Amino acid sequence: MSGCAPELQAAGPRIQQPELRPDAFVAADGIALPTRVWPAEGEPSAVILAVHGFNDYSNAFAAAGDYWAKRGLTTYAYDQRGFGAAPRPGIWPGEETLVADMKAIAAAVSARHPGLPLYLLGESMGGAVVMTAMTTADPPAATGLILVAPAVWGRSTMNPLYRGVLWIMSRTVPWLKLSGRGLDITPSDNIDMLIALGQDPLVIKKTRVDAIKGIVDLMDAALAAAPGLKTQSLVLYGAHDEIIPKAPTATMLESLSGPHRVVVYPEGYHMLLRDLQAETVLADVVAWIEHPTEPLPSGLDHGWKRLIDE
Repeated sequence: MSGCAPELQAAGPRIQQPELRPDAFVAADGIALPTRVWPAEGEPSAVILAVHGFNDYSNAFAAAGDYWAKRGLTTYAYDQRGFGAAPRPGIWPGEETLVADMKAIAAAVSARHPGLPLYLLGESMGGAVVMTAMTTADPPAATGLILVAPAVWGRSTMNPLYRGVLWIMSRTVPWLKLSGRGLDITPSDNIDMLIALGQDPLVIKKTRVDAIKGIVDLMDAALAAAPGLKTQSLVLYGAHDEIIPKAPTATMLESLSGPHRVVVYPEGYHMLLRDLQAETVLADVVAWIEHPTEPLPSGLDHGWKRLIDE
């Protein structure tokens, strides 16, 4: 029976003060999470903490970090537990641990840059982590949120057949690894980038069933968190996104109650920050941080419902 139980690598007991080192964040339980930094050229005007997506890792923000550094923004990114070069890749850490790690790192980054505005950027699964963290009793002190194709495909918006199959498999073969081959899903139009990801040993290629259940649990929490988001936010989505469907995304957008702006890119895919038109997206992020109420360079911050409904 123990072989049919989902495996979880939750955080351990507190043994030290969390520490932000040049190449890693060491959590309170002593686990080191590899960290990358792209310092602003000159004096930074703001700091971004970027949280990567499912099966990805901090290198996802390399091009974005370079772009933003040239425009006065310092970017931090880290490998979440169970991903990249963090311990035990492929083993799901649980929603509570992912959120706690992000909040601790946000506090450490903010302490390193006192007086500078802190923006939390979450891509896909990272967006779900940010959304969930911001509706806890003690959310990070963030100036704004940047949600890039946030993972909000919760069970309430999912095909009942998918829910049923996941329920059965997570209780019978949680250790089974699935590759996703044959699904005919295109995450980006940047083929060279996708080839590089396929060759990157730190990108997870086969996913355990219990990790799939874990990300669905997290998406449930993120979708439920949407109405409670009070921090100003910029939500970015690609009209060609084949990873997070349009219907749950529209449900999430319609439930947002706090100050927010939505941009839907007609030619965009799921991996907006690495698509062929990534510079358009990156420029919108800079413009929003600098002037959150002024028109964005892309001119696409209107009519999102029409683009999603198409």
